[in-house]
Amino acid sequence: MEPVQSKASQGRVSDAPNRHWVYRVLPRAVWPYAQLARWDRPIGWQLLLWPCWWSAALAASAYPRPGDPLLSLLPAPLYLVLFLIGAIAMRGAGCTYNDIVDEDIDNQVERTRSRPLPSGQTTRRRAWLFLVLQALVGLAVLLQFNSFAILLGVCSLAIVAVYPFMKRITNWPQLFLGFAFSWGALMGWAVEFGDLDGPAIMLYIGSILWVIGYDTIYAHQDKEDDAIVGVRSTARLFGDNTKAWLAGLYGGTLICFAIAFASAQTPVVALAGLIAAGAHMARQIAVLDIDDPDQCLRLFRSNNQVGWLIFLGLIGGALWVALKPLV
Repeated sequence: MEPVQSKASQGRVSDAPNRHWVYRVLPRAVWPYAQLARWDRPIGWQLLLWPCWWSAALAASAYPRPGDPLLSLLPAPLYLVLFLIGAIAMRGAGCTYNDIVDEDIDNQVERTRSRPLPSGQTTRRRAWLFLVLQALVGLAVLLQFNSFAILLGVCSLAIVAVYPFMKRITNWPQLFLGFAFSWGALMGWAVEFGDLDGPAIMLYIGSILWVIGYDTIYAHQDKEDDAIVGVRSTARLFGDNTKAWLAGLYGGTLICFAIAFASAQTPVVALAGLIAAGAHMARQIAVLDIDDPDQCLRLFRSNNQVGWLIFLGLIGGALWVALKPLV
């Protein structure tokens, strides 16, 4: 296992998983860029990807009719792959931008001091060049979609640009992260239909609430350092009332998603995924210890399972429509 990185030596960032492939496979010269893009912490692009895949699956199975062939009710594999590539590229570009903006703050927080810029493993100029390369990959993905989806995707850049500054001026930076990380809930629908309708809007709102919830858990890792350097967050705002807030946020998420499913006339079978996801969210709240940073990180990462449960529920709904006439 690589030691934690510092100004004196190269290594892994403090919250990277042990024995990650980045440190076993990539040359050391590439490590700083993999760290800027968070390739050693894949949970970020996974959480960015899920609203895209949910939206694509919801749009594909929306307004089903008896006799629709199965393939027409499932999201196109090409779109899923494009969203995957786009999520990895744009999450990496966003994190690189965030690290450039937050270099001074990161240098004052224990968990982030090992990142490549504050630890001196790369320069701001090289970080900017790497950001541009990742953004070009994201642009190449975006150009594969229809004109409405392209315009919609470009609009998200305004939110991405302002997000790193929100922790300096508001107690709700997680809300702005929700605006950015939930944008895919609009994109999948826009790619399928070339416009936006009620189901996509409700999916977007529900996803925003979900992001605020899981990132509040994440932010509890740094609340003590954040208080010292003046960084604001919902973790500091909610404090000991975090569990009650999470119950409201996660409950709102499930209600919005249920409304989105009903509006799109998704088969009731899809609700099984929501019920399972709700049980997972309830467990997060029940076991959460806001003063245990390691547990907060584990619970934050467990939201990838929420993504899978909701997505598989939507796929199950599509399968039900296609196979029901056969049983």
